[in-house]
Amino acid sequence: MSQSPQEEGAINATTARNKLYALVKLVEEEGRTTVITKHKVRALLAPLDRFPAARKTDAFPAHVLSTAQRDFGDLVTLAAQGQPQVLLRNTTPVAVLLPANSSSDALSTDTAAHPGAATAGGAVNSQGNQDRGSTPRRLATLGDAIGSVLTDGPAGGPTFGLPGLDAATGGLQRGKLTLVAARPSVGGSLLGLAAARNTALVDHDMVLYAASGPNRDDIFRRIISAETSGEYARLKQGRLTEHEQKVAHQLVQAGDRLMIDDGSDLTAEDIRETAPHMEALALVVVDRLQAAHSARLPLSGDRLPDASQVLATLARTLHVPVLAIVDSDDPALLGLLDADVTLTLAPTEDPARVQVTVSERDFGTIGSAYLQPDLLHARFLDAGADPLERADSPAGPRVSASAGGTAALELAEAALPYTSGGHQGIPAALTRELAAWRTAVAGDQAALKEILPSLLHAAAMVSQWPDTHEGHRLANALRPYGTPESADDATGAGQPATPGATAAVHAPADNGQDQANAPGDEEDDEDGLQPGDEADEPEGHVFPALKILKDAVDRSKMHPIKVIRKEERASGPWPLISEHMDGEPRWVRPDVTVTRVPHIRENGKRVRRDKIDVPSSFGEGVLCLIDRNGSFPSACSAVPLAPNKLLHTGPLDAYDKAGAGIYLIDIPEWTRTDMPHPLGRIIDRPDEDGRVWVTTPHIKQLEKLVRDNHIGAMPTIYDSWTGKYNESLFKPFYEATRKARTDLVQVGGDSYKAYKTRLSIALRLLWPKRPSQRSPFWRPDWRMSMVAEASVRHWSVAFRAVQEGHQLLALRNVDAAVFWAPDGTAPSTYRIGTGFGEVKAKFVQAGEMIPEGDD
Repeated sequence: MSQSPQEEGAINATTARNKLYALVKLVEEEGRTTVITKHKVRALLAPLDRFPAARKTDAFPAHVLSTAQRDFGDLVTLAAQGQPQVLLRNTTPVAVLLPANSSSDALSTDTAAHPGAATAGGAVNSQGNQDRGSTPRRLATLGDAIGSVLTDGPAGGPTFGLPGLDAATGGLQRGKLTLVAARPSVGGSLLGLAAARNTALVDHDMVLYAASGPNRDDIFRRIISAETSGEYARLKQGRLTEHEQKVAHQLVQAGDRLMIDDGSDLTAEDIRETAPHMEALALVVVDRLQAAHSARLPLSGDRLPDASQVLATLARTLHVPVLAIVDSDDPALLGLLDADVTLTLAPTEDPARVQVTVSERDFGTIGSAYLQPDLLHARFLDAGADPLERADSPAGPRVSASAGGTAALELAEAALPYTSGGHQGIPAALTRELAAWRTAVAGDQAALKEILPSLLHAAAMVSQWPDTHEGHRLANALRPYGTPESADDATGAGQPATPGATAAVHAPADNGQDQANAPGDEEDDEDGLQPGDEADEPEGHVFPALKILKDAVDRSKMHPIKVIRKEERASGPWPLISEHMDGEPRWVRPDVTVTRVPHIRENGKRVRRDKIDVPSSFGEGVLCLIDRNGSFPSACSAVPLAPNKLLHTGPLDAYDKAGAGIYLIDIPEWTRTDMPHPLGRIIDRPDEDGRVWVTTPHIKQLEKLVRDNHIGAMPTIYDSWTGKYNESLFKPFYEATRKARTDLVQVGGDSYKAYKTRLSIALRLLWPKRPSQRSPFWRPDWRMSMVAEASVRHWSVAFRAVQEGHQLLALRNVDAAVFWAPDGTAPSTYRIGTGFGEVKAKFVQAGEMIPEGDD
């Protein structure tokens, strides 16, 4: 007797129990249905599409896979009796057990009709679509439409939670496709996340977040970062403060309104099939559409126009807003995508403001708004508005602005990273005072005036603030309150001091040093170039550095491109390159205290210098001060560069050693506390995805750290711009510079100063910072690769010393390191001398002023 088609391939319940996870995987990936037999009963292990009502987990019995495997025999019996059993992976339905002899059509309760659809005034049959059966198309009279508009009132759709933008857009309109158009690193994804957060966590409505770019872990970390003001880069490394952990648990409980569908193989058709099965769906977010083609990403390249049409149809069919992020603001592409509404994000001259232009397909530009990017915390703020006091967020209410004015509120907000334990670098006494201030601002307003003098006294003891975004913000938040002595004269608790008060708090310099007296052969914090510097040195100059550098490049057989044309600089890789890609470390060991003290140099100039105090647990010893010679010209000996133009090579499965350029990567986890992160200050400026652009020297450094098991895995390369690899482009310049230094360092005086000046000018002219500065070069990638190579060498030598057992106290710029020396000797990883790659070593007692430069 032959089996019916349903019974083909049937297996018994015991075998199915043992293979349950594999069978469910076949259900998910191939839509395969399996017949399960148990004695005389039969059930089907089927995909959800066969019984869509099973997606509503509260409508039928549901079991996680581990429980289902344990009780599988009983579940088969129940299913065979007509009681569907839903199987879950965590909380997500993935398969269903059905009676083998039932009609799935009879069981299904799913419908594509929107329950809130308006009634129509008439109907006609569509002869051109016979596959629709005889169901007539529904038409509405003008009177019906007018009546609907007049009686429905405000649309009440989802919003971004950003008042200025919500006013400009009128919120997200139901039934329409809205595009957020922004170049990479501008923050387009964060607007999609803002709408999702506000809809799910504040309005408590259902959101489908279709993530083709970030994965679910990225999204969850961004939400925690935005809700708690915790740095996204740190959260990606798995380091959460106690407060952030508490909020994370609250989000888990409150986050069942935000459903995430992630994966690089996500298609518009997948989204269209999933969305109708989500009950009370209020918003669909698609993050993101990639303009550049990628074989691994269906939502990319020339497939985007078709995907956009699918999403627009989905919005109209379900009568929900669909918000899609596209990583381009190219008008030609946006025209092809043909969205109902387009929000175009564009940076302004003020880095603290991004303009959002709102356009509708039929009307053009209808409004605009400004936002304040806060990429460190994975969010936008309303430009000019306080960062937000949402009492209904799972993170709880922020401190109230009414508790002592905006200055008091800003100080309380700026203190949070330190009082929560997420950041270190300020004295414990100041941390205690800031914690008391936050408590008072939140509820005990009368205590503010009592706290203020001791708070300012503790702040005055700090002369060097942490050189981070948080350090700058805290220093600036304290600045309006003046000195501790003037605090008693404040007009009221929580009010800023009078304009004439002398500020006791000094914001940190960009590099933690006095700018005019920075040590070393060259520094990169100020351009320092003047008109005329681009001219070749006169005949007979002690060191014609610019001539030598130009000749070295011109002699290359690779025909380098020295200058990128001005009309090309606003596109391609060039806007992606920034000074923060140098990777210079700005690090002080967490258990060491560094303060800035006044110092008068021999020439009478007043400057400030560091003083380092170490814990008593360090025992006897002295500070060993390391100063590397010629860090930048040394790096020129073998810096990996692309002499010609950088071409867009997109995502890479692995680093290609034949190429050099810039790469977009995740920040690799680094848990050591005795060394700074290998990427230095690069990690302080991640984009909205928590990713950073790096140059080839840092990619090669990470590869070595992975090989040596200091980093778990090589980060993914999400994007790249590269050219043919070359290490010798600057080598003739390096050799000439080394020879000149060997000769002139002995001579000293004006000749050596002239050598250093022209050397610095030549290297700075690789990428002048002022557009008006003339130069024979304009290659930001060359300049930043050279500085990155110097940073990598500086970090690597210090790391070898730490591996040998030496205690590193501070590592800065590309040339300065401080070690604890119990025996009064420098680490053996350094060569003492005056040549390139060698160092000068000085020894001072802990607590003494650390000399710099010509001190």
